[in-house]
Amino acid sequence: MKTWKSHLAVTATAVAAVLGMTACGGSASASGTQLSIVGFAVPETANKAIAAKFQQTEAGKDVTFSGSYGASGDQSRKVAAGAKADYVHFSLESDVTRLVKAGLVSSDWNKNATRGIVSDSVVVLVVPKGNPQHITGWDDLSRDDVKIITPDPKSSGSARWNILGAYGHAVATGKTPAQADDFLKKVFSHVTQWAGSGREATEAFDKKVGNVLISYENEAILARQKGKDYDYIVPDDTVLIENPGAVLKDANPKAKDWLNFVLSKEGQTEFAKTGFRPVISGVQTEVKGANDPTNPFPTPKRLLTVEKDFGGWAAVDAKFFADGALIDQLRTAAAGK
Repeated sequence: MKTWKSHLAVTATAVAAVLGMTACGGSASASGTQLSIVGFAVPETANKAIAAKFQQTEAGKDVTFSGSYGASGDQSRKVAAGAKADYVHFSLESDVTRLVKAGLVSSDWNKNATRGIVSDSVVVLVVPKGNPQHITGWDDLSRDDVKIITPDPKSSGSARWNILGAYGHAVATGKTPAQADDFLKKVFSHVTQWAGSGREATEAFDKKVGNVLISYENEAILARQKGKDYDYIVPDDTVLIENPGAVLKDANPKAKDWLNFVLSKEGQTEFAKTGFRPVISGVQTEVKGANDPTNPFPTPKRLLTVEKDFGGWAAVDAKFFADGALIDQLRTAAAGK
């Protein structure tokens, strides 16, 4: 396998129930420690697997976990409003920044070797088995026969990555900003469902609400591991998805041991097994469900990053995702056709 890397919602009605992580041994004992993980929906399976491995270590002895998973933005706002969390795993850096501003996470949370990132992926296009619409890349999403499912950027981090992938493609292939806006508006006009989270978008695709799902690569791989009859396309140009993890200031000290384990070779191997791209080098594993299990994470011809190609999350949020900003304008225009 090619190794990585050279590191340089819940909606109001969606489920984000707090539940015991079944792979983690149930409730904490009187002498043990329970860590509360709050995360975006997609990595729940990976985090459970990593937790089970962590419990086999000396640092993880007598540690149990509770987990709350949902749309990244909603999960972040929930913690900012007072929900219990020792460790957060979000889709976007902005969702951790919210907790820094609230005084809940230290401002130096991203000063480690991976810049605070614990899992990686790329944006892909998921299609029914056999690819009946003959989707090959981003440009096909502007066709009138395409019906798109993607999460809603108001609640979901996955949605924001998806939108940056489409917009980044337009600019990277020579379109002017105005032409890139027009391309996004055309894509938005073909969205049949704006789901609450990345996981809800996958569930809608299961129900054949649309014929193209814009998603995380790891979500497509995990779905195939679970027997879903999907194909997925890694576009020639796509965005590197970087998911942050952080320990809260008032967390149990064991949470730091947990984060260290998440970033270890053993922890990153569990991420890779469920389709995430490791954030450290030296992780070697075949990945069931990948297009090529022996080389599951191919390097796209052009891999865009938020920092290099979009100016960082502060600039991205202001330009694209603030209330009334570009995405709100284009969605409104697309709805009016």
